[in-house]
This record gives sequence, structure tokens and C-alpha cells, in this order.
Amino acid sequence: MLKKPETLFVLGYMLLPLLALLSAIVGLTMILGGNKIMGAIVLVVITQVFAFGAVFALRKRRTVLLEEHDGGR
Repeated sequence: MLKKPETLFVLGYMLLPLLALLSAIVGLTMILGGNKIMGAIVLVVITQVFAFGAVFALRKRRTVLLEEHDGGR
């Protein structure tokens, strides 16, 4: 499943950044609502997991595209 560039494109450019944005909003809302510890955990840990997941998907997509391009010659 993670060998298709189309799937990695959707993960890296659409889904994971959107989830990172939503978790950042939830974390900030929790902090402003008074739940500072859990809000900070969501903001720092969960948001960063989604952000680094997007970076990983984009790097993986680039290597898959380069392998397809080099394999076609």
C-alpha cells in the first residue's frame, strides 16, 4: 500500500497535514479551556507525529518515483 506514489501523495500532502492542523487546534483549545497538561501533550506529541508522518510520506514518495523512473530505462 505504501509503494504507490498516489497513496503517498494523499497521505503527505492532504491527510496527515490536515490531521496535524486539527490536532493543533484541539491542543490549543484544550490549553485555553484550562486543561493545560493534556493540551500541551496533544499540541507537542500528537501534532508532531502527524507532521513527521507527512514528511516521511513525502520522502518515501520521492524515492518510489525515482525507483520507477530509473527502473524504466
